[in-house]
Amino acid sequence: MTRIVIRAVIGLLAVTAVSTVVVAEDMGEVTVQASRVVKQTVGKTASGVPIVDIALSYGVSAKDLDLASHAGAMELQKRVADAARAACKELGRQYPDSLPGDADCTKAATDKAMVKVNEMLAAAAKKPGK
Repeated sequence: MTRIVIRAVIGLLAVTAVSTVVVAEDMGEVTVQASRVVKQTVGKTASGVPIVDIALSYGVSAKDLDLASHAGAMELQKRVADAARAACKELGRQYPDSLPGDADCTKAATDKAMVKVNEMLAAAAKKPGK
């Protein structure tokens, strides 16, 4: 029974570890977070469950962009994709045996961040005078 619980917890940690999180601190910034699972244990919880998740976040500013314009929207999307690529590349450099690989990590981080980007673009389009 204990093995099943431990496997379930490790499985849950693995699923959580490969997910990415996007947080908007304000309307002018998106945080792109890339996560990976590493094979080496970086610590243990109080109950002895190994901690194997790593993450790296980059803030992407949109304060200098006109998000109601096509050029502004495209630039923000480019910045987010570049930040995701850089974060995943750095994680891959520091943890070469981590999963997922650079391409999958970049896609997951970019896709998650684009949800917030699209919300920001929709809000900018609805502003009066635009």
